[in-house]
Formats: sequence, structure tokens, C-alpha cells
Amino acid sequence: MPSSVELIQSLINGVGIGLVYGLVAIGFSVIYNASGIVNFAQGVFVMLGGMFAHTLLTTLGIPIWLSAIVSTIAVAGVGILVQILIITPMWVRKAPLFAIILATLAIQLLIEQIIIITLGDQPRTFPSFTPGGPLKIGEIALGYQLFWILGCGALMVYALTQFFNRTRMGRALRACSQNAEAAALLGIPVNRMLMLSFALSAALGAVAGILITPTQYTAYSVGGPFGINGFIAAIIGGFGSAPAALIGGIVLGVVQSGAIVFFGAGFKNVVALTVLLIVLLFFPNGLFGGLAKKA
Repeated sequence: MPSSVELIQSLINGVGIGLVYGLVAIGFSVIYNASGIVNFAQGVFVMLGGMFAHTLLTTLGIPIWLSAIVSTIAVAGVGILVQILIITPMWVRKAPLFAIILATLAIQLLIEQIIIITLGDQPRTFPSFTPGGPLKIGEIALGYQLFWILGCGALMVYALTQFFNRTRMGRALRACSQNAEAAALLGIPVNRMLMLSFALSAALGAVAGILITPTQYTAYSVGGPFGINGFIAAIIGGFGSAPAALIGGIVLGVVQSGAIVFFGAGFKNVVALTVLLIVLLFFPNGLFGGLAKKA
């Protein structure tokens, strides 16, 4: 039986990784609500954020704060290219939705192979944004990077909520999510809104990747696990609400950390999938499905 210290430490670690899952989940929600597309390439944006930041930091010697900004912008650009080159042509031709979703999966595999060829297949990491640590409270250790994850996660959710509720562009994006054809008749540029949703989604994934890399590592292969866990978090919270997606990520992170402590690392995904099935069975719209169109 784990000690109380182990349980508390596990809870803290779960909240940290859960916030990252939550950012990925928000990325899923942004695109889904704008178009009905589940973007299974979302995890690859997490990988690209960490890889780009590491390359800028170690190869060019750019400070970490500037590397993070440039990497986020660059990954947002990748998201826009994906939308322009792949998604929009299929959208215009009225391709079946499942075909577009399969295309996003192919995009992830393609980008992973490009990263292997250009940057290699070795895991990479870089130091925490704040040197030193961890902060000790009794026997509990709090890494400084955790505070960056907490702060950035809260800031991103607040900024997105304000964007969707208080800006004309955000309201236009919400209108597209409710009825794209009616939005087009009202003069809203639906294709431009779709581009914006991919840029936002990619940027969120990049921020998640940059925040988590100092606590573990990044490599070409991390996109898949982060994408799957972000998707599960979005389902748990309920597609459509940034706060709900973030809470869904925290729930998933805590559940996985608890599973590791009680049952071992091998049961982490088993418990996560069990929770997913329970949510789908009893809360098909997610735990906070009622918030789906409110934020």
C-alpha cells in the first residue's frame, strides 16, 4: 500500500501531466467545433513544439523564451499548411468526414517520418524554464516546471474563453461550429475560420510540447501517446468547452498517476481506457457536456 507522501506526490504529478493533456484536448475541441473533424494529427503538434524548441535552443543558442515563441508560431504555421494543402481541398470536394479524419492520421505518420529524416530519432530534452529546485514542502517535491505548466494552462484557458466570448472572430468561429452553412450565408468566411481553428489547435499543441519536454523528453514517437490521451481527455470533459477539456485532462492525468502507484506502470493505459468507457456509458456528452457551447 503506497504511503500518503507517495499518494500526494502522485496527485501532483498527475495534475501536471493532466494539464498538458488538457491543452491537447482543447486543440481537439477547437477543430471539432469549427468543422466536425477529429484531428488525429493533434499529437504531432505536441512533438513538433518540443523538437523545434530544442533545436532552436541547442543548435542556434536562442534563449528558451524566444525559442518557445518562435516554435509556437512555426507549429501554428504547420497547422495552417495542413489545413490549406490537405483539409481544405477535401472539404471543398465534400469528401466524407471519415476520409478527412483518416487523412489527419496519415498527416501524423508523414510528419513523424519527416522528423526522423531531418532531426533524427533520438529522444531530446532541455532544462526547466526556471533553474534549480525542486521546491520542497516537507517530503513533497514540486518541480519549478510544474508552476510554469499550471500558469500557462490557466492563462491559455482564460485567453481562449475571452477570445470566443468577446471578440468578433471568436464569435464567428462559434457560429461556424453551430451551423457552417448558415454562417456562410451570413458572410462569415468559413474556410478562413477553419484555417484559424487549425492554427489555434497547432499552437496549443506546441505550447503543451514545450511545457512538458523539460520534465521528460520529446522524440518523433511521442505524438501518438499525447494525441490519444488528449483525445480521451476531450471526451471525458466534453468537446466544446476549454475549461471542461482542461478538467478532463487533469482527471485523466490523476487517474493514470494513481494507477501507476497502485497497480504499476503497465496498468496506466488500462485504467485510462476503463475510465473512458465508463464516461461514454454514463456521460456520452462528457462530464461537462452542458458547457460545450458556452466556452
